[in-house]
Amino acid sequence: MPTATFRIHRGDQKAAEFRDYTTEITTGMVVLDAVHQIQAEQAHDLACRWNCKAGKCGSCSAEINGKPALMCMTRLDQIDLSQPVTVEPMKSFPLIRDLVTDVSWNYRVKKKIKPFQPRKPDAPDGTWRMQQADVDRVQEYRKCIECFLCQDVCHVLRDHHKHEEFIGPRFLVYAAALEMHPLDTADRLSDLKNEHGIGFCNITKCCTKVCPEHITITDNAIIPLKERVVDEFYDPLTRLFRIFKPKKG
Repeated sequence: MPTATFRIHRGDQKAAEFRDYTTEITTGMVVLDAVHQIQAEQAHDLACRWNCKAGKCGSCSAEINGKPALMCMTRLDQIDLSQPVTVEPMKSFPLIRDLVTDVSWNYRVKKKIKPFQPRKPDAPDGTWRMQQADVDRVQEYRKCIECFLCQDVCHVLRDHHKHEEFIGPRFLVYAAALEMHPLDTADRLSDLKNEHGIGFCNITKCCTKVCPEHITITDNAIIPLKERVVDEFYDPLTRLFRIFKPKKG
């Protein structure tokens, strides 16, 4: 039976190293299968996070040969097994142990974004009316499984550690889902500009490339939000309109 070598990150913030494990592989295996096999047969204390093994929970995020990916969705027949397969934790978040990182920062960030605030119902029966195109647009953003791979690959967080100033692509998608909802009335543009650091994103599209749900993060969420911020705060015609707009009362 064929074998493959996996170079897995072991240790915590105090001391860590890569260790090689060779294990048998069979047709149809994914990286998570190999990690579980190594865990069962050779490294019983190997820490890894997983849940559904179907690419829907976002738990098994890691870096495989240097690329952020879900271990359960990375097939071994798509990897060059002639060399050791490197498996390591996401680098944008604090390490807990082995392949597990502390992603709780993301949940704290989510609380900072203004929640959904719907307008009053516009029909006599107390319901709303929306165009199907508006509904379809928002649905794309709702596919996010919060694997945080886009947060991991984002250089603003990964390399420049701007966690206190930038909410990252996942939460720009979340903000877009709210801002572009046809029923929402809240104004988040000032927060996006001043508190959430949308200006740090230079639209390299690396977040879009690693999204397992194939959300077009950059083109469909971040760029439209940037355009709204520019229109609101930097467009000269808008500024002139505000200056000469008649005051109420």
